[in-house]
Amino acid sequence: MSRIGKLPIAIPAGVEISRDAKNNIVTITGKLGELKQYVDPDITCKVENSQLILERPTDQKRHRAMHGLYRALLANMVKGVSEGFETKQEVVGVGYKAEAKSPQQLELSLGYSHSILFDFPKEITVETLSEKGKNPIITLKCIDKQLLGQVANKIRSYRKPEPYKGKGIRFVGEVVRKKAGKSAEK
Repeated sequence: MSRIGKLPIAIPAGVEISRDAKNNIVTITGKLGELKQYVDPDITCKVENSQLILERPTDQKRHRAMHGLYRALLANMVKGVSEGFETKQEVVGVGYKAEAKSPQQLELSLGYSHSILFDFPKEITVETLSEKGKNPIITLKCIDKQLLGQVANKIRSYRKPEPYKGKGIRFVGEVVRKKAGKSAEK
């Protein structure tokens, strides 16, 4: 058995799960919203004692892979509609700024000749925190973990942390290994 796939998913109060058998789409509804996910027809989902259990028909490599994958995706959806997800990024560098123009738009000044305006999908909300003497913090909130990760990575791609001075956009708590410059070689 897949170690991930065989774990049951606890369903918190207020979360409803339904499956459209014809299209193999699982819909999870909670207090924060609704998410839908296609599930392979070979994987069966059943709700027992406020737990979602996924089962596979055989021990083929494909079935084992799908079992763990869909269990992880559905567990993230259950957590998303009940609690939501949040990621924080830090903008490090002299003169680098981040400012939320609205809950759906972010303006970044990252040392380029122009500022970057980033429009978010409607599912994501953005907040910025700029305190004097500290690096600006970008906080992204969403119920869809996949979408949140993609958007956070897109923001990070505008100015990845460089290894000599550590300037750029990084996740809060991320450690950037620094390299010695030319003068350290002698």
